[in-house]
Amino acid sequence: MDSGTQSIGVCYGRVGNNLPSPSQVINIYKSNGIKGMRIYDPYPETLQALRGSGIQLILDVPNVDLQSLATDASEVNFSYIAVGNEVLPTVDSTSRYAQFVLPAMKNIQSAITSVGLKGQIKVSTATYSAALGTSYPPSNGSFNNQVSSFIKPIVSFLAENDSPLLANIYPYFSYTGNRKDIQLPYALFTAPGVTVEDGRFQYQNLFARWMHSTLLLKGSMGLTYELLCRRLGGRRREIPQRRLRMLAHTTGI
Repeated sequence: MDSGTQSIGVCYGRVGNNLPSPSQVINIYKSNGIKGMRIYDPYPETLQALRGSGIQLILDVPNVDLQSLATDASEVNFSYIAVGNEVLPTVDSTSRYAQFVLPAMKNIQSAITSVGLKGQIKVSTATYSAALGTSYPPSNGSFNNQVSSFIKPIVSFLAENDSPLLANIYPYFSYTGNRKDIQLPYALFTAPGVTVEDGRFQYQNLFARWMHSTLLLKGSMGLTYELLCRRLGGRRREIPQRRLRMLAHTTGI
């Protein structure tokens, strides 16, 4: 990764049994030198525990809250507010939220600006590989035709406000869906050398290729924006046989 790469953070979810308290979680972050956190909703106890911690925070706005935000801080170090997660008009489970993403982003941006925090807290949304119609080779990356009319106004808004596009990257799932063409070390950050070449670009891992594919899209839209990886790895409820490889995935960075 180049020198402009952001610091690495860890997602903090609250789905499970016998979980440590938010204050204990904050201490775990601090004792391990973790300087970034993503939370999935504005849980008051977590926000209270974060006060004065210096940990940079990405706060999600859940998909179910988008409509109310579209129609209608304190000592916590907010860095980003992610409005919606992986909302696409082409996906049945999220298509009903698509019309609300950009209006909600604009309303939140206006609220941030009104209290003098523009530029200090960035407003964005998170997308993932399903938004791409073409991802290989990376230099030919393009959005899905059905997604373009949805995503381009959002990217234009991000460019206007100097905010990054947030990307959830799942290299291991790409491998499980295409074992014929994708080698496991390439997906798990353990390949010994360059595995894929695309003209002057060389890739030693699938994560870099996915990020670059998404980043190169800005050229096709004539816009300049940053790209920030918000989530790396897998989703919850992985079957037990996959856990060791998922661990290799996250520790091989």
